[in-house]
Amino acid sequence: MIQLQPATLLLQVAVGGLGFMWITTRRREAGLGYGWLLRGIFGPLAAASAWVGFATNPVAVRDIAATATALAALAALGVSVLRRKAGVSGQRERVERRSAAIAEITGIERAEQRFDQTQPEFPPVLDLIAPAVGLIGLMAGGLAAGDPATLAVARTVIGALFLGAITDAMLLGHWYLVQPGLARGPLLELVRWTGLLWLPELVVMLWPTGMASVLSGTIDDGYNGLLGWFWVACVITTAGLVALARAALKERFYSAVMAATGLLYLGILTGFGMDLVARVLLDTT
Repeated sequence: MIQLQPATLLLQVAVGGLGFMWITTRRREAGLGYGWLLRGIFGPLAAASAWVGFATNPVAVRDIAATATALAALAALGVSVLRRKAGVSGQRERVERRSAAIAEITGIERAEQRFDQTQPEFPPVLDLIAPAVGLIGLMAGGLAAGDPATLAVARTVIGALFLGAITDAMLLGHWYLVQPGLARGPLLELVRWTGLLWLPELVVMLWPTGMASVLSGTIDDGYNGLLGWFWVACVITTAGLVALARAALKERFYSAVMAATGLLYLGILTGFGMDLVARVLLDTT
């Protein structure tokens, strides 16, 4: 039996979200506010994981790691705020380049955003600390979830990566409303990661004892197989939504980014269904 533990689930989302935040921040293109937003979301989720774990089903390594993850995210947020005047190198270059182009075409000097280049930038490597510590907690949570241990850890870690990738992709898509000049590279990268992780997420959920047992009727879902087929629908729909989001991003118009974001918003719902519905059903095995 592999149990679905709320504290481990919260830590999964936090670690996955913080890990793929680094995938974006390391590119030095998205503004500092994007990192503030994601640390402000996933840091508290890690803290909630620690609180729920200590209060309901303590697993010492997982809960201590969750606490450390929240503190590391808070520390990175503090450093980023302190160094905000330096901005981000990619954003600075894009602002300066566009301002110069407008001035050349129109002859009007545009008031541009000012950055302090004498101040050191926020180092993206700091964003790796929180998910690295959290990964230790996830492995401990997977081991505590039950047997077989390899399958439990695989479902925990891969689920964290999959949910983190699709959640961050949706959040980054919305960030284009704040930073419309942002290139599509960061969003394309997260969509690509989501598509790549879809397959291992499917495999670990089919890995015996897995969803094949639910679909065959060996495991009773309590609804005459309806939840099993609902899971199948989530699997297929998630793949389709990610593919459509990737196709939308090939279009040159800015509205294509918003279309992709809407598709990813739906993808979160089906992606979480792909993970959570399976794990709830298999929790009874």
